[in-house]
Amino acid sequence: MGDGFTMELCGNKAAYQIVPEGINSIDLNLVGPLIESHGYQVGIRNRLCWTFSGPCELTLYPSGKLLVKTEDKDLAEEVAQQHVEVWARA
Repeated sequence: MGDGFTMELCGNKAAYQIVPEGINSIDLNLVGPLIESHGYQVGIRNRLCWTFSGPCELTLYPSGKLLVKTEDKDLAEEVAQQHVEVWARA
């Protein structure tokens, strides 16, 4: 996309996978609380992924990938920008 990430519609068309460019791994223990501070509530919290609920459902992986569960492409793009510009840079 040229915005610092690629965004792919998942097969069920109810979620988008966000892959930040130039990021191969993140520290879930740093990024998770940052996402939480932006109004999301943490669900699952383990070494494989963290899940969040809020304006949309999120699943964050140690690779830096973020699954955004929404059919709203504009919302997914807003979350993707937030992720690559703020969250994943923690």
